[in-house]
Amino acid sequence: MNHTVIKVSNVSRSYITELGLFKKEKKRVDALNDVSFSVKKGEIFGLLGPNGAGKTTMIKILSTMLIPHSGRVSILGLDPAKEFNLLRPKINFILGGERNLYWRLTAYDNLSYFADLYKIPSSCKKKRIKDLLTLVGLEEVAQQKVETFSKGMKQRLQIARGLLNNPEILFLDEPSIGLDPVSARQLRDLLRKLNNQGTTILLTTHYMYEADELCDRIAFINKGKLIEIDTPSNLKKKIDDLSIIQCSVIGASEPQIETIKKLQSIQHIQVNQQDFTYSLRIQTNEPQLVVPFIYDSMKNSIITDLTISNPTLEDVYVNTVGVNVS
Repeated sequence: MNHTVIKVSNVSRSYITELGLFKKEKKRVDALNDVSFSVKKGEIFGLLGPNGAGKTTMIKILSTMLIPHSGRVSILGLDPAKEFNLLRPKINFILGGERNLYWRLTAYDNLSYFADLYKIPSSCKKKRIKDLLTLVGLEEVAQQKVETFSKGMKQRLQIARGLLNNPEILFLDEPSIGLDPVSARQLRDLLRKLNNQGTTILLTTHYMYEADELCDRIAFINKGKLIEIDTPSNLKKKIDDLSIIQCSVIGASEPQIETIKKLQSIQHIQVNQQDFTYSLRIQTNEPQLVVPFIYDSMKNSIITDLTISNPTLEDVYVNTVGVNVS
């Protein structure tokens, strides 16, 4: 049985912010409020929530960059606040986006520089870099400058950088942000490959399909509080009494859309407008009532592409957190 490698117990962290343009008022904000969870060795664990929910604060605490104001954290049996010198060689942390690389250096030179920082012995440095470039699919562009790379290539190079010290645990904060669909898929394939090789991964993401595809377990966090934690399949089962109605409506008026929003049989509705077309995504446990109501309410409009399907992880997120996903 896989043992626990990350244990978070009643962790809180707050900060003080100033409000007002002229008369400044200080306000305390709880970035994390009594958060507890654990991660087992070999898991891919997802931490999901809206902007400002506390995800990045938690990852910074776990990766030794912040100290909690209360509560306890244990990673690989070590306290990241007090034993960071022992812990840092065993973990690594990767940000999304294009930071933490030197664009005017080649891919190889970037990894060589960071290998020296990680004190990788020179006797094995060249082989380690070559193996990592092969792992992330960049061996053929090893001598190209990073400034010539696409976003996806830069992110894969960051993964290679994060693996230089052969970490037991890898923390990723929105690793696929800004990537095109092909690059994002390549990144997911790479993370699965790393996980199959034994690396424990904790990641934050706004992309529900990414979390559903990758994660063994998922925790929802909002306003600093952990509000749900389970496997993706179990989370979806919790709302399996809901049906998802999706359709496009051409030529509808705002009052018609507002009439649908007020229907009591609807648990949640997401409305997007582009030109003269509204796209509706509706959560309901009474589709047999809602569908006829849509047609009755949308007279003189054209309804297209109406489908009824089972809930996705995005629907669980919306139902649980109560906000629209990005």
